[in-house]
Amino acid sequence: MMNGGRNYKSSVFALLMKDKRRAMELYNAVNGSDYDNPEDVTINTIEGGVELSVRNDASFILGDSLSIYEHQSTVCPNMPLRSLVYFMVLLYDIIDFDNIYGSRRVMLPTPRFAVFYNGNQSLPEVQEMKLSDSFEKKEEDLDLEVKCVVYNINKGKNKELMSKCTWLGDYSFFVNKVREIHALDKYKELKYDVEEAIDYCVEHGILADFFKENRKEVVEVAVLDYTFERQLEMERAANIKEGRAEGRAEGRAEGEEAILTKQITRKLEKNKSIEQIAEELEEDIGVISTIIDKIQSKV
Repeated sequence: MMNGGRNYKSSVFALLMKDKRRAMELYNAVNGSDYDNPEDVTINTIEGGVELSVRNDASFILGDSLSIYEHQSTVCPNMPLRSLVYFMVLLYDIIDFDNIYGSRRVMLPTPRFAVFYNGNQSLPEVQEMKLSDSFEKKEEDLDLEVKCVVYNINKGKNKELMSKCTWLGDYSFFVNKVREIHALDKYKELKYDVEEAIDYCVEHGILADFFKENRKEVVEVAVLDYTFERQLEMERAANIKEGRAEGRAEGRAEGEEAILTKQITRKLEKNKSIEQIAEELEEDIGVISTIIDKIQSKV
């Protein structure tokens, strides 16, 4: 459930992606490839980067590609920008930057950016996000573009992808199970909801070995994941509420000005002076003058 701003060391998705076989399986499912040797995978997830805040869920090299994968439970329109930052940070460990000034071409792994989403907002099964969507000036001929593919892994979505990478579907099931149990409000602490979800998954053979081996860490990061997810949702709701309040205030202001404009127009038709209008309407003369200017500009 990775999003910018988290300060803890990992996520459940990142823990799963530390395994080379899982990384290879997901890569094959996404790219339609058939790699079969996990040792061909080089895991190189950012653990701090240029700043401690610069870290991603999973990145690895397989073949000639550098894949940068993220999981999200909240929509982030800045994923192409984040992907570009991750790619540049990772390059510091992959290439010798002293060589970029030389006469020989520095060869780079082909970047592949993907996000796996299972939040509550409605998204299409597959969506492409572009860095150019964030450019203030829209142009067709660009010197830089970054594309990031978002896969909706909620229940019933991307069935072919899930069938090719079963652990991804199992992971999504676990996340939803935590939400389901937490919604029942059975426990005072979230960690007990996570514990019950893990017990259910182990009992039903869903990532059972993974949960048995990493139970303590999974509980820790899942609680932090879920807490951060709720925080983002509350912030988004607060922003929406604030925006609506501002909209209502603006609407009221516009309505009041419209009424005042009609009153001033009628008094101007009676050849009233600005001073007389301000006195009769009990309004500041500066306000009256501004509205008169607007009225006259439309004539």
